[in-house]
Amino acid sequence: MTESPAMRPALPPRADRLSAFFRAFDLSVSVSDRPAPDSDARLLVIGDTRQPAQQLVLYTGSPAGPQVERNACVRASVTFGGPTNPLIAALPKQVTLDLSESPVLQAVTHAFVEEALNARCGQSAVIGRLCEVMLLMVLRQVIEAGATTPGLLAGLSHPALHRALVAMHDAPDRPWRVEDLASVSGMSRSQFMASFRQTVGTTPSAYLTAWRLMLGRRALAGGGKIKTVAQRVGFGSAAAFSRAYTRAYGCPPIATRPS
Repeated sequence: MTESPAMRPALPPRADRLSAFFRAFDLSVSVSDRPAPDSDARLLVIGDTRQPAQQLVLYTGSPAGPQVERNACVRASVTFGGPTNPLIAALPKQVTLDLSESPVLQAVTHAFVEEALNARCGQSAVIGRLCEVMLLMVLRQVIEAGATTPGLLAGLSHPALHRALVAMHDAPDRPWRVEDLASVSGMSRSQFMASFRQTVGTTPSAYLTAWRLMLGRRALAGGGKIKTVAQRVGFGSAAAFSRAYTRAYGCPPIATRPS
């Protein structure tokens, strides 16, 4: 008997697709007319300071054009994990949002401009918090818009596969099996495998290993011990972690730890 849509179990609401990235990577922002040399992105507020901002433009990987820079009332450099952050690496080179279409984002951007242009107590802390909210809302809209090519953004915007990605992001230490991830996504094993590769551009196992190694690399750079880090990010042993790490980065884990 063919299962009718009414008989199928309803999938839960969308999982939180961004929190893991904000936990894994430190976000910092500096307001300046010139891009910071080590920044990952350039955030420009387009408009006149005498009226509400019109647009928010996020550039990653390439500089903003001179006309866009001239039209910006506030310019900020954003650092969010560098090239190790797969989310930043997956973003389009330019994201432009019309603030009139998002009253909440427009209000947050207005507060950001007010803080950036006026010296007040705790200014840097307030600017950092507001920029985090702005970036979150920009990323939400990018994910909701979907992606036309395989990759992380396409996976995060997928109505079912994003649950498997969130599960891996949130619990990298869990011994995930393909069957587990397929179940989380509400799909059969074969359907999940085919859909994941087609949408994300790699296999679930390869994606999970890359995520674990990235987290491990950051933990090692912070002084973590190899055995402890290996367990924390889901490897069965320090030896297995070391082999995978060396294959991925061309050097053993000990080379990443501060001397």
